[in-house]
Amino acid sequence: MILPSVVSAATPYATYTYSAGGQVLTSPAAYVPDTVVDAAYMGLNGTIDDPRDLLVGPDERVYIVDAASASVKVLDRYYKFLFEINSFTNEHGVPDTFLNPSGVFVNDKNIYVCDTDNNRIVMFDLDGNYVKIIGKPESNLFEEGSIYKPVACAVDDYGRIFVVSSTTYQGIIVLNDNGDFFGFIGAQKVAISALEIIWRNIQTEEQRAQSEEYVSTEFNNITIDKDNFIYVTTSSIAESDQQGAINSKSKASDYAPVKKLNASGSDVMKRNGFYPPSGEVRITNVSTASITGASKIIDAAVGPEGTWSIIDEKRSKVFTYDDNGNLLFTFGDKGTQTGNIDSIEAIAYQGSKILILDKTNDNIITFRRTEYGDLLLAALEHDNNRMYDATIDDWTEILKRNNNFDAAYIQIGKALYRQGEYEQAMDYYKSAYETENYSEAYKEVRKQWANSFFWMIPIVIVVVCILIAKFFGFAAKVNKRTAMKVGRKSLKEELLYAFHVIFHPFDGFWDLKHEKRGSVRSAFVILLITIIVYFYNSIGQGYIFNPRPSTAMNIMGAISAVLAPLLLWVVANWCLTTLFEGEGSMSDIFTACCYCLTPLPLLVLPVTIASNFLTANEGGLISMLSSFAYIWLGILLVLAMQVTHDYSVGKNLLTCVATIVGMAFLMFLGILFSSLMAKIVSFVTNIIEEISYRL
Repeated sequence: MILPSVVSAATPYATYTYSAGGQVLTSPAAYVPDTVVDAAYMGLNGTIDDPRDLLVGPDERVYIVDAASASVKVLDRYYKFLFEINSFTNEHGVPDTFLNPSGVFVNDKNIYVCDTDNNRIVMFDLDGNYVKIIGKPESNLFEEGSIYKPVACAVDDYGRIFVVSSTTYQGIIVLNDNGDFFGFIGAQKVAISALEIIWRNIQTEEQRAQSEEYVSTEFNNITIDKDNFIYVTTSSIAESDQQGAINSKSKASDYAPVKKLNASGSDVMKRNGFYPPSGEVRITNVSTASITGASKIIDAAVGPEGTWSIIDEKRSKVFTYDDNGNLLFTFGDKGTQTGNIDSIEAIAYQGSKILILDKTNDNIITFRRTEYGDLLLAALEHDNNRMYDATIDDWTEILKRNNNFDAAYIQIGKALYRQGEYEQAMDYYKSAYETENYSEAYKEVRKQWANSFFWMIPIVIVVVCILIAKFFGFAAKVNKRTAMKVGRKSLKEELLYAFHVIFHPFDGFWDLKHEKRGSVRSAFVILLITIIVYFYNSIGQGYIFNPRPSTAMNIMGAISAVLAPLLLWVVANWCLTTLFEGEGSMSDIFTACCYCLTPLPLLVLPVTIASNFLTANEGGLISMLSSFAYIWLGILLVLAMQVTHDYSVGKNLLTCVATIVGMAFLMFLGILFSSLMAKIVSFVTNIIEEISYRL
């Protein structure tokens, strides 16, 4: 037995994962370069000039499809040449050969060769003896004049053959073991914009015929796991659509470059990681920043314990995921160093190794699993076998070596959750900013608390309702008493008047202006209260709804979120109403607008407090109350302007719309002025530097 020589274990590439926020997190190498297997090493007399596919059979033999020599080369488990299939005698007794073969599949009985340009699949036994030809399926489901070009195939335990044809858009072709057509599965959905739909409806029949056809995305490769689930890849999705799905963290399969299909063609892939399995998350990354755009996925391979890998042709990288769609590690890169891949073409697992086919260098690079990779696999194995104590130990050991590995925190959290340790699970989920699972653990903690203190809940509700009723009753008494008061009102009286205004806007805004029930000072106080409440909302929301509060940024955000639109409205409305006989002064407009803000702190504050006791599924309540607060504000603002300026309904609505347009214009002027000032400052700075340099 001749063992391959081992190259240096140093990695000429970075191994990394991604955080929940999309930051690159460098990790220990899970696989390192092991062996470069070229034609000489294989023991071939000639060369491999155009390798198209790589596969490891059940007996760990290695199969390489070489299009240049129109052959399939068979190697033993140690990558030594055994034999090749380059010709055969067909059932008619006629010598036959391949024409541009592209793919191969091997099970425990047969070898299936995708003879692409001969439009067929050719079957052989494991010794390379001819069995039969499976030609183009006979079916009226194939479009008239369509060309059948099989480039990849896979066979399940029931003998069904799943074929990827490069010119077929209806999905994966399914045949029985005799080559009879079963149908199509897994066709990609086609996304057509609303504008495209309208345009196609107004086109003539001739124009429609000449326009681009909206067809499903074609697949480019296929593989199958031990449970007969089919992994299919595609690289023909629009990059913008693919990257958009990544940025939005979509769990849908519409723009997924890899799918996991069941026998009926339904996508059952779990996409529970931070980002959907699509290769590179950021279009530029740690090592190949010159390569941009979404990953071009061209092959997939199934590994042990539910792991699976895809390869990115653009970057020559391998992305490996677990069964839940969590990214475990990324490795590989373009380059000339040993372990780099000039042009990645195919991937296959061989026991504890990963084999990569390099199309440019016409060789196979093997990568062996490291101790860190072994730890990852052990953790997944224990988790799959529900050995949660061992799972926690494994992931804890992984964190000692890679404390930035967010997926490890999540896995420990899941193990603790399954053991009923919900509070500990919450802590681990929080470390990875994993709000979805945190919410589930918190729900259990809340349930335990409610079971222990269920008697307190109705008491708290009753007490809160009584306090709210008493406060509004107190405000009503003060407002009634103040209405009979002559002279200047106290600040308390002016502030409490806001609760009359929001429920009785017509007479409220009239008295605000004409009876001086409010003032600029109380308006400023209401404005300040609103800003403070918004600031508290930005930092005081429950972890589920705001996992990363930033105090400094939230202060400025709270001020700008409230003050900027308020001032823009006041200025724009005053400018317009002075031209259209409005009776309100700028101070009148400002005061009325500030009183209109009252529903915001009134509803946002309890919503913020309540968010600390709600789960993610109950977040709709927060959205509903927040939306109601803004609608209430909008109605008050329109009524306030009508009363303040003594406008008719129509004139007031027209003025409000014009005010919004005026706000946009003021923003444009502000941006223009800021840009101009920046250029002036830059110009003056350059002059000063030039003068200083010359002096």
